[in-house]
Amino acid sequence: MTSTLVRRHRPRPSSSWTRDAHARTRDWAEIQERMLVPLYEAVYERLDVSAETHLLGLGCGSGLALLMAAARGATVCGVDTDEPRLGLARERLTAPRAPGGQGGPGRSARLGPGGPESPCVQEAAANAAFTVVTAFEPLSALDSGGSGAAVSATASTLAAAAARTERGGAVVLAGWGPPERCATSGVLRVGARLADPMYSSGERREEPTPARWRLCGRDDLEELAARAGLRPDGSGRVACPFGYADMDSAVRGLLSTGLFDAAERATDPTQVRKEITEALHPHRRADGTVWMPNVFRYLICRV
Repeated sequence: MTSTLVRRHRPRPSSSWTRDAHARTRDWAEIQERMLVPLYEAVYERLDVSAETHLLGLGCGSGLALLMAAARGATVCGVDTDEPRLGLARERLTAPRAPGGQGGPGRSARLGPGGPESPCVQEAAANAAFTVVTAFEPLSALDSGGSGAAVSATASTLAAAAARTERGGAVVLAGWGPPERCATSGVLRVGARLADPMYSSGERREEPTPARWRLCGRDDLEELAARAGLRPDGSGRVACPFGYADMDSAVRGLLSTGLFDAAERATDPTQVRKEITEALHPHRRADGTVWMPNVFRYLICRV
């Protein structure tokens, strides 16, 4: 999944992207986002997220992880650069019956566009320093072990968030596990292969491109933490299988991640959908469902 800490989207040549944006955002929220629930639960349990927790979600997406923290009593704040997803997060977290929503049992959530410099983050930190910062979107889509500008920007974002975190507070990074433990890796490589023509000019680039997508290396999260000035303090692995009701749901869910955007620009959406479907066939079960076991890794750091 694309890192929401640093999103670098290029404009599409076709207006179909604008027409499809709302549907893809809904696909993310209704199909794909829930695949990382085991990761959220494992981290919250390990950090004992509760009413004493003041949590900042970087790249909060459509807000499911924040909603789960609020249900535990935490005070939550979230930022994201994806406005449609952020709009859904607002719907979820400010609804009258939502945990932390108006009239809910918790405290009001703060949400805003951008990153740690967002006014909503500054307001939340002015009341009390954060005790937990999460960056749950897998960072490997940015090649977190690389040395390009995107990685430096991600480290700067984490450092800025850590500056608003109390001493001893936790900053959590997440990434894909070993390739041999992630069945989805073969499908995601389809997007990288189809995107290659976009980067075949021989032009040297400082930052990783979508065509160079890879899973996290063994020490990538630790290296990123070091760049951000964070101290590792434990890690874990969590099984996060990607399960879909049928092939159409699987394709829609994977497209909603954004990892195939470059492929669609390089070829066309019909071709990308066709090749994703072909790559998914080995994972289709007799009852028509699609099942891909995956392992994700998280790293807990201290400020």
